[in-house]
Amino acid sequence: MAKIIGGLSTSHIPAVGNAVAKELFEDPYWKPFFDGFPAIRGWLDEHKPDVAINIYNDHGLGFFLDCMPTFAIGAAHEYVNEDEGWGIPVMPPYEGDAKLSWHIIESMVEDEFDITSCQELAVDHGFTVPTQLFWPGLQKNPNFPRIIPISANTVQHPIPTLKRALAFGRALRRAILSYPEDIKVVVLGTGGLSHQLDGERAGHINKEFDLMCMDKIVDDPDELTKISRHELVRQAGAQGTEFLMWMMMRGALGDKVKLVHKNYHIPISNTGAGTMLMECIE
Repeated sequence: MAKIIGGLSTSHIPAVGNAVAKELFEDPYWKPFFDGFPAIRGWLDEHKPDVAINIYNDHGLGFFLDCMPTFAIGAAHEYVNEDEGWGIPVMPPYEGDAKLSWHIIESMVEDEFDITSCQELAVDHGFTVPTQLFWPGLQKNPNFPRIIPISANTVQHPIPTLKRALAFGRALRRAILSYPEDIKVVVLGTGGLSHQLDGERAGHINKEFDLMCMDKIVDDPDELTKISRHELVRQAGAQGTEFLMWMMMRGALGDKVKLVHKNYHIPISNTGAGTMLMECIE
């Protein structure tokens, strides 16, 4: 049977992709952020997951405001990265796991989640940046897993509530654990934390709120479901709604987890950047 071994979280801003391409790992601006990843890479090298479920939000490459699914799951054999106009190098195609994807889609629909299934999907920086951070070298990394993208709507309101996001993750857990093959799965929740890129509050960062979320998500994620969508925007900014993807990841890990590593740094491209590794406790 499939086994979920842990969950990872990180910001996925496009500036990180440029910093990786320019190898700015020791640059004073970037070093406190990049220093949050070696411990997680060591854990991944030790545990060697076969598949990574990458929960992210599309920024207009695969979907746009005229057609924005609430929850979309990739069901392709590979996923192609395309030029978004940020100057980030285009990544080689990512190998998927269509058989597991369809199993998850079938199970999620049986669990009464309405899923958009994507047999083709162009993936943007929200998907590629986390993979670069966790698996340096990507396809050249001997431990690089097959990857399944799950895209959540965080831009076209009404967006999902944090309660719905957590419930999605719990349904995702049931789907993965019912898969009959002996594989190890790690789940990524990406985006955020607090940030707002435009309007009167452009540059808004709420460190206190971010740290509270990073604390509560470990042992009491249900407490965070009391935060309404309006309150989430007020506290975390218009783009801070990406925290719901962390909640989707957390739901997939089960009731009890062990916090293995976390890092928080501001500012990175006007974003509260959080990184976490939580290990599943059976």
